[in-house]
Amino acid sequence: MNLEAASGFVSAAGLQLDEVSGTKVVGHIDLSEAHHTPWGVVHGGVYTTAVESAASIGASTAVADRGEFAVGVHNGTDFLRARTGGRVDVVAVPIQQGRVQQLWSVVITDPESGKEVARGQVRLQNVPLPK
Repeated sequence: MNLEAASGFVSAAGLQLDEVSGTKVVGHIDLSEAHHTPWGVVHGGVYTTAVESAASIGASTAVADRGEFAVGVHNGTDFLRARTGGRVDVVAVPIQQGRVQQLWSVVITDPESGKEVARGQVRLQNVPLPK
């Protein structure tokens, strides 16, 4: 999936999708000063956006053949390490995929050190696509 197919918000956050399926989403963000807080570190909202987006895309892909998509009903993202820039990798996988709800785990890592930068869980509701 390319960013033209994503929302303007996801595009502005810089999430690039490298692999998308109903059981795994892999992407990355090239962090820059455009992602900074006034204090010179990456804003936590960038990570929250990546967590929500990766989980929503994967969960929606999982139920698309049923004429549904998934909407986040809870996002809990923890920020583990401050960053000022560079690439981070985003990997989302389901913990549970049910008929009505799904729970996804998303880990954001520094590919150079392998250390986690942020991680989150998103609970999503499967709902019918608008007609």
